[in-house]
Amino acid sequence: MMELFDQTTFECSRLITQRYSTSFTLGIKTLHKRFHFPVYAIYGFVRYADEIVDTFHSHDKEALLSEFEKDTYRAIEKGISLNPVLHAFQLVVNHYAIDKALIEAFLYSMRMDLKETAHDPNSYNEYIYGSAEVVGLMCLKVFCEGDQTKYDELVTPARKLGAAFQKVNFIRDIKSDYEERGRVYFPGVDFNDFTKSNKQQIEEDIQRDFDDALVGIMNLPSGARMGVYLAYRYYLKLFKKIQNCPPGKIKEERIRIPDIRKMSILVSSYFTHRLTLR
Repeated sequence: MMELFDQTTFECSRLITQRYSTSFTLGIKTLHKRFHFPVYAIYGFVRYADEIVDTFHSHDKEALLSEFEKDTYRAIEKGISLNPVLHAFQLVVNHYAIDKALIEAFLYSMRMDLKETAHDPNSYNEYIYGSAEVVGLMCLKVFCEGDQTKYDELVTPARKLGAAFQKVNFIRDIKSDYEERGRVYFPGVDFNDFTKSNKQQIEEDIQRDFDDALVGIMNLPSGARMGVYLAYRYYLKLFKKIQNCPPGKIKEERIRIPDIRKMSILVSSYFTHRLTLR
């Protein structure tokens, strides 16, 4: 019966992923089946932490995050939780030996969102590491399945990919982050004076991250490569769309990829993967 409980908690994380992100759900479905539930569990965990700091405005966010953090470590230590998201996550952490330091860095970045509304270069890099790069490293632990040599080889490109995704999110969401939460993540950028030069500098940095990440994607284990490549192609397409928009439009609306275009990216990624990434 414990297997039924475990299975049910993984299915809860799958539902969370499906409800919150169609693009990540598509990416996960193109991973080998053995990776589906572990990655759903990681996404469910990071999504719920993010919801605490970004959504629960009528509650004491700091208290909720502290409770979530304590419950996370307790679940990992005891190997069980009645919170289905945390139970599924602890199963993955314990099975794949995910380093506690990665979880600590993630939760620290979530805590930064409770107080920080602007960043200098140091806090910006620290935030990106904790909020995005370590999530990629958690997934990399799953994909490498205990092969520490392969993991060590791919750490840097995995971090670059996570950073690229997060920076694209920042520029895509610059309007809502500023208007709803008072945040501007990019160091030295004034939302009210977001210039073409600001945008170009950010885009050059993102492009370097994408370029460095692709080498790592090509060397991922075969069961993970297609799904990660799809996520890469999706975010790259979104990034190119943002590049073609003037700063004023970025400040006025959230740039999106229509669902029909997402499916087109999936199909083209599949054939590119079959031809060049085997």
